[in-house]
Amino acid sequence: MSGRVVVVMGVAGSGKTTLAQALAEAWPATFLDADDFHSPAAKARMAGSYPLTDRMRAPWVRRIALDLQRRVAAGERVVLAFSGLRRRHRDRLRASGVPLRFLFLQGDKALVAARVLARRDHYMPVALVDSQFAALEEPRDEADIFPIRMEDVPAVQLSQALAQIGTFPA
Repeated sequence: MSGRVVVVMGVAGSGKTTLAQALAEAWPATFLDADDFHSPAAKARMAGSYPLTDRMRAPWVRRIALDLQRRVAAGERVVLAFSGLRRRHRDRLRASGVPLRFLFLQGDKALVAARVLARRDHYMPVALVDSQFAALEEPRDEADIFPIRMEDVPAVQLSQALAQIGTFPA
């Protein structure tokens, strides 16, 4: 198995975890959730309806990049559920030197808000949906990012994701 990374990105509530878990099982690969790399203080801040600043996100992205480097060096395939809201965060993962590809879950704010409202036992409140969209820097000119509609059913999303991985350089 050759170490590679697929990053499933999008705002909170876009379906990143659902798609990333299904993809990790189908590919097969290790599933990682970027939320697990947040500090307890960051999670508490978000749970209190306060968005993180870019300065607060920087060590989080650094921890993720280092973990990906370690895993890929060991030959591991990884599927990472990661917001990737800012281009600088995506660029930081690219700068880690691991072979990666991004899948971007795109959709509208109303769908995301409905999904976040329906969640149970998650620290991200619906009050932060607007801030997620405000922070999102759409990946318009990034050749390694493939868009997937969040409105599509999970089976269609998975099929598209697997097709995109099939073009991943060996």
